[in-house]
Amino acid sequence: MFKHLERVELAERLGFKAVWVRDVPMHVPTFGDAGQTFDPFTYLGFLAGKTSHIALGVSSIALPLHHPLHVAKSAATIDQLTNGRLIMGVASGDRYEEYPAMNMDYPQRGETFREAFEYIRQAQLDFPYMEANSFGELNGTMDVLPKPFGTKIPMLITGHSQQSIEWIAKHGDGWMYYPRNLYMQKLNIEEWRGLISKTTKLSKPFMQPLYIDLQRNDDFKPVGIHLGIRTGMHYLVEYLSDLQSIGVNHVAINLRFNTDNIEKTMDSLAEKLLPRFH
Repeated sequence: MFKHLERVELAERLGFKAVWVRDVPMHVPTFGDAGQTFDPFTYLGFLAGKTSHIALGVSSIALPLHHPLHVAKSAATIDQLTNGRLIMGVASGDRYEEYPAMNMDYPQRGETFREAFEYIRQAQLDFPYMEANSFGELNGTMDVLPKPFGTKIPMLITGHSQQSIEWIAKHGDGWMYYPRNLYMQKLNIEEWRGLISKTTKLSKPFMQPLYIDLQRNDDFKPVGIHLGIRTGMHYLVEYLSDLQSIGVNHVAINLRFNTDNIEKTMDSLAEKLLPRFH
């Protein structure tokens, strides 16, 4: 990928907390892009050997389109190789065309997602046991190695993944949701966190992506773009401060639509933005 490794290494040197790759099994031209092209786990393994402390995230593994045993083993491998730096987003998938190619039922993807999710959770235990579902059974006589570096690999639900918000609050280790206006996002977070408190005392993170086209004029007034903003630095700092105030824990900045030099934009973000949020 053109300069991608160099930019990941630069992100780590500059102090960004995480780098994210995507799971796009097939290139569906009508959807608009092919993701980062490479298989996410293979590519994360490559990045594991080229980085030392930045978190490596995938957003998001389309669980119905992968056997969960392979997902569990691949994820635990990356987690071990990076001393626990993997963050795994999971989703039900939204490219209809991929499902017939893999002989999967698109309307049933919500149920299939839950089955795969439970399979992965069980596979992280010692000699797991799970009654049969559409992916198979775990009978307790065999183990899945390696195990995660820590207690488990965090699995963050992307969007709703065909699930209720109650299910997401109970089972997910965090929630990855799309950009919304501040008021709606605040309501989403409050509802979700209120449901979390009914089942656990633990805190769970909320994150969202944000496409930006950062202008060199720090005072450039914001203009909406797809899932993000074209803006100067002053408004970007203000907007991210507002997101922080409503409970957003992490923002994955996407420079796909950035019109300025990517490296210069990263330098500017590191100089003027990151110190505000350390």
